[in-house]
Amino acid sequence: MSSVREAEQGAKASFRSDARFRVLSLDGGGAKGFYTLGVLREIEALLGGDLAGRFDLIYGTSTGAIIATLIALGRTVDEILDIYKLYVPAIMSHNTRRSRSAALRHAAVEIFGDKTFRDVAMPLGIVTAKWLSEKPMIFKSTVKQSHGMAATFTPGFGVKIAAAVQASCSAFPFFDRTVVVTDTDDHIELMDGGYCANNPTLYAIADATVALEKRRPDIRVVNVGVGVYPRRRRLLASLVKQVPFNAIELLQKTLEINTQSMDQLRAILFHDVPTIRISDTFDHPELATDLLENDLRKLNLLRQRGRDSYSAREHELKSFLL
Repeated sequence: MSSVREAEQGAKASFRSDARFRVLSLDGGGAKGFYTLGVLREIEALLGGDLAGRFDLIYGTSTGAIIATLIALGRTVDEILDIYKLYVPAIMSHNTRRSRSAALRHAAVEIFGDKTFRDVAMPLGIVTAKWLSEKPMIFKSTVKQSHGMAATFTPGFGVKIAAAVQASCSAFPFFDRTVVVTDTDDHIELMDGGYCANNPTLYAIADATVALEKRRPDIRVVNVGVGVYPRRRRLLASLVKQVPFNAIELLQKTLEINTQSMDQLRAILFHDVPTIRISDTFDHPELATDLLENDLRKLNLLRQRGRDSYSAREHELKSFLL
């Protein structure tokens, strides 16, 4: 038994020197990011250290953008979980789009302060969508990730992390769109990155293979979703919160279809890039929820389900990452 543990410790100590290029890609999904954190806490323990030092590239959309950015800034998963427990129920319990958006903006500033994309410890990608031109806008941290205009590249277009993350989480019409100002004084109106890539894995692999010129067989992608749950019945709640319950269902369907489409394309276009996707489907009535969930008891159940999803893949992840 001790020899097995010693072998695992040796793998943890040496894995950074091998040829593998490890990518972490985190889906969007609002409050359901608690599931993501359940998965990541176990992966962090498996790898024996903070995830910023264990992955070579990280991408996130919406709630995944929050988690990815905090990881890139050196936060542990437990620290991120404490932040989620403090802010997510408070933000999602607001009754109007205006108040909900103000709470999100306030939280982003409190969490990230004046930090910029120059402050992160690893290559990072944050996905948003442009409202007017209907194109993606991806905030990146290093010029190595540039697919063009490298000579004028500025990390994150000069936008503060707080504003970029808020934009990635601005799931219109439940949150206001976010206007960011770049280093070239461009004012750009953005909304939730989930509308173009709720699963950002394709963008992450594009960076790894094209911009960073990594060999496909050397890449290891771990893509963590938020889980799929029974629809929450919130007709009464929707009247109180001024949010049509069918609009919530439509948004969730849109994001889930986007997620599955992106994963299907990934499997076709990058079938030779080793990838593990973790995002299970649950049919237990007590897990009925949606992206605006604010019941901390329910959110902690999602976190527990994330740990369960990890457990079912632990053996595969060991050989994959260590």
